[in-house]
Amino acid sequence: MKPTMIFHITTPETWETAQLINKYESTSLEKEGFIHCSTKSQVINIANTFYSDYEQLIVLEINPDKLLAEIKWESPVHPNPDLEYNINDTEKFPHVYGVINLDAVEKIIYLCKDNQGLFKTF
Repeated sequence: MKPTMIFHITTPETWETAQLINKYESTSLEKEGFIHCSTKSQVINIANTFYSDYEQLIVLEINPDKLLAEIKWESPVHPNPDLEYNINDTEKFPHVYGVINLDAVEKIIYLCKDNQGLFKTF
């Protein structure tokens, strides 16, 4: 059973740009052909694995039923295949093959680090 919502991690600056142009795009859409998303249970591990250099992030809670682009549930695609990541390669992740229309974003969640420098449950 697929979750009712999917999630995408981004920066406050990228989210501000999306609001100005009335759609959300990421660099991975141009480079890889899709936007990386995850389930709620995958978000914190993804944030701590790939976004550890950031102090604050935004998590977009996306309703897949409102999304105009196609979603495919696929194995993870790592940005640098030569490095080891703390991501289970057998897990499936939602990949969005197109821009995210803003009316599909139902909630904006601010993710901040704790005093140990880690993102925690939201």
